[in-house]
Amino acid sequence: MKKIILVALLLMMIAPISSLMAQGAQSTAKTEYFPISVMIEPMVEPFPETATLQATNQLLSLLAQNGIASMSDNSQFVLTMFMVPQDKDVLPGPPMNIVETMEANFYIADVANKTVVATSAQTVKGMGRSETRAYMDALKHLKLNTPAMKQFVEDGKRKIIAYYDNEAPTIIQRALVLSEAHSYEEALFMLMTIPSQCKHYQQALSSGLSVFKAMQDYTCVQNLQQARMLWAAEQNATGATKAGEYLAQIYPDAACYGDAMKLYSEIKGKVLDDWKFEMKKYQDGVNLEAQRIEAARAVGVAYGQHQQQQTTNIGFLR
Repeated sequence: MKKIILVALLLMMIAPISSLMAQGAQSTAKTEYFPISVMIEPMVEPFPETATLQATNQLLSLLAQNGIASMSDNSQFVLTMFMVPQDKDVLPGPPMNIVETMEANFYIADVANKTVVATSAQTVKGMGRSETRAYMDALKHLKLNTPAMKQFVEDGKRKIIAYYDNEAPTIIQRALVLSEAHSYEEALFMLMTIPSQCKHYQQALSSGLSVFKAMQDYTCVQNLQQARMLWAAEQNATGATKAGEYLAQIYPDAACYGDAMKLYSEIKGKVLDDWKFEMKKYQDGVNLEAQRIEAARAVGVAYGQHQQQQTTNIGFLR
């Protein structure tokens, strides 16, 4: 939990306020988080290892061009692509070059239920002095910003939203059960996967804020106890630094934030300028509700990023 909260606090500092906001909150973000992962199976020879990374970046670019940011690498829905060789020509040169014609097959799929959500395909050519270079060149010529590809992404989004329209009540209930068991990060991850276009989004958002408040209060007590113990053991700059690691994880809305501020003032008064630390506060002049939602989302994103990818079986698409 400590690692996830630290990552979440970092995400709050660097991530724009996204579409996961209450009605009326303003957002300057150009993209929205959406429950879809990019997945590319390792490519075999003659593709080099870098082909997998290049193809992944292409698909991330496709999502970004359509206003989508993948929320995690562990989503039920995935965007993937397979390159299938079709034809090969050898140009004698000099220098000799190989021209490869390939079909790129794109899929958006529900890997949990092994169903295809949307498909698209296009033919590309690549040229190089070897098959490897020709294949890599073909990847560079994928056409992502076309009406057909935009429609492909929109079709996928529409069906994913329909899935959450149907399943969101069950997801919300499961998340609340997890919250009761103090599995707050997992609960927030589940709730924050529900897209803003879903008809149950406001219910998910409200539940997410309730879970986040419960997490704030629960972790505040734990972190404050640790900070007090460390400060009592070493009332100097070293002890202050150790205590600060726990105080830094306490959110401004937490029930024990006032007690944490008292400890902070006590430490600050003793170590003075040797302790370069300030208690966490919400940003002035920014909608507080939006900041709370962004903080809750950051915890969910951090949890998703720390999970090992479970949706690795996309062989059913071939």
